[in-house]
Amino acid sequence: MAGSPSPNAPAWWPSRVYYGWAMVVTLGFTATASYGALSYAFAVFILPMSSDLGWSKATITGAFSASQLVAGATAIGVGRWVDRHGARGVMTVGAILGTLALVAWSRVQSVGAFYAVWMTIGVAAAAVFYEPAFALIATWFRRDRGRALTVLTFIGGFASVVFVPLTAHLVERFGWRSALVWLAAIYGALTIAPHALVLRRRPSDLGLEPDGGRVDPVGSRPAVEKGTDTDPSLETSDAVRSHAFRWLTIAFALSAMATTAVSVHLVPLLRERGFSPAFAGAAMGVLGLMALPGRLIFTPLGGRWPRARVTATIFALGAVAIAVLLLGRGVIATWVFVVLFGVGFGAITPARAALVAETFGPVRFGEISGVLSFALSLARAVAPVGASILYDVSGSGPVRAYDAVLVTLLVLSVASTIAVLIAERRTTTLTGVYKPRPSESRS
Repeated sequence: MAGSPSPNAPAWWPSRVYYGWAMVVTLGFTATASYGALSYAFAVFILPMSSDLGWSKATITGAFSASQLVAGATAIGVGRWVDRHGARGVMTVGAILGTLALVAWSRVQSVGAFYAVWMTIGVAAAAVFYEPAFALIATWFRRDRGRALTVLTFIGGFASVVFVPLTAHLVERFGWRSALVWLAAIYGALTIAPHALVLRRRPSDLGLEPDGGRVDPVGSRPAVEKGTDTDPSLETSDAVRSHAFRWLTIAFALSAMATTAVSVHLVPLLRERGFSPAFAGAAMGVLGLMALPGRLIFTPLGGRWPRARVTATIFALGAVAIAVLLLGRGVIATWVFVVLFGVGFGAITPARAALVAETFGPVRFGEISGVLSFALSLARAVAPVGASILYDVSGSGPVRAYDAVLVTLLVLSVASTIAVLIAERRTTTLTGVYKPRPSESRS
């Protein structure tokens, strides 16, 4: 992590350590808080809100789905802003907006107000979740991009582990309305100031190159090495029209449908198979924890093997896991599924960020990634409802209803594996974008 001196970095930062790592660690902790407070904590409030306000679970969870759609649509504009102005301002404003929205949530009395709050949270989420953070990493890192993504997403992976039990404790002690005020205070304290004080737009603002090299003393721009220049990047319109982008969108959308459906339906699936609520809950919790080693294993591999093939391996691992759950109904098969699926699930997000940056370049990363995120938000919104409809129409009998769902998810996972390999072949038609060889992209 060491690099050249950072002459214009804050005085508190060690001058011999590349300042990009200060932002990686900071964004890891703010991502933990953002995902924890603005996403994972939601599940804790469903039952107390339903009991207190008399709203159905469908009504309450519908607001969360609406938020996902708003976040996806907003991500395009946020990405364009980050590309042009940097992540500092938009992430700071997003943290403030998220804090205010949590307070407003604590005061809702009507369904309309509740949905308005969660649509606001969707806007905030687009500004503080991984996408703008990934855009910053794409700007500040080249050779060390895989390592930076690993550190960021590993820290962020603790969001559910920390905030679900914390939120449950707050609700149990103070009630759901007061718990939201406490949650807002915690969230604001952990995100607003770090975003405002630590983030910077680009290395050249501090007299640095990506990864920490020295600037060219002659002048006007950082000295570059092959594979580290920021110029060879596609414009957003060219990238979005490319076959590579379309196949990547198909691959990650199909994968998002499978992973979202599993995360929503795993507990009822296990209950249908006769497992206890405690066992089903434990399986879901361990699945989330397994995402952490998945990021440690697969993200660095992208610096040594072709990134698209590593991503295809991740998707294929998910397909194998679903096949195990489909064919095996016992405890051992369930835990094998949890381990395999969790490991693959955890590696998808950093793999997507690295693959987009390597395929299209870093200059328009934010906007390109925002377009992809919008497509993924549609897939995530459709998946839970689609799986529920498939379950209802499949009926019962020799083939249980959830088996039809699992077969469908298996097909989606296999198709996503094939699609990302097709996308890799399509990248050869792109021009002007440097594709680093594995030996040049150390993690």
